[in-house]
Amino acid sequence: MTTIYFVRHAQPVANADWPDDRTRPLTAQGLADSQIVLDILRGIPVDAAYGSPFARSLDTIAAFAQSRGLAVTTDERLRERKAGAENWEHLDRRWADFSYFEDGGESLHSAQTRNMEALHDILDKHSGQTLVIGTHGAALSTILHHCDNRYSADDYRRILNSLPYIIRLDFDGRQYIGQTELHWNNRGYAAHTTQGGTP
Repeated sequence: MTTIYFVRHAQPVANADWPDDRTRPLTAQGLADSQIVLDILRGIPVDAAYGSPFARSLDTIAAFAQSRGLAVTTDERLRERKAGAENWEHLDRRWADFSYFEDGGESLHSAQTRNMEALHDILDKHSGQTLVIGTHGAALSTILHHCDNRYSADDYRRILNSLPYIIRLDFDGRQYIGQTELHWNNRGYAAHTTQGGTP
């Protein structure tokens, strides 16, 4: 069995304050919350760490990786879905039609395809091992939907404001076995967004 702990990043600086999504760092609260990763995974042997190349993803698992002497391997395919000019109504449209994308954005189908390609390559390389992958909300949700197509927009909304969010997925080869949610909170983007803002 291969076990992967997916860590959705901690709280980042608001988009409005840091327009470059790729380099957007964690807030002071987000950096403090990255300690949660060490606490949750304490005592669990981990063989390798992977992550999205986006700063907020890497910064969330950096202290954990360093504590284990692990280098984090980045994979461009694990990046977050590209968001364009969107608002909350686009979220439902994307989940109703995985091929839909807003102006300048990326469809869930596109994000899911590249994330699953990366995941399959990682599973093939690390069969029988335990891994950590630093990820993002929409990217992780497309993986969870691929594993169980009952995963819906409502499930995504539930984790949208959980920063960080940690879930364990187990696989036999590439075959999904099951999952265990390890950490959920509602710290989220509350300080940065309002209803009707950008999800």
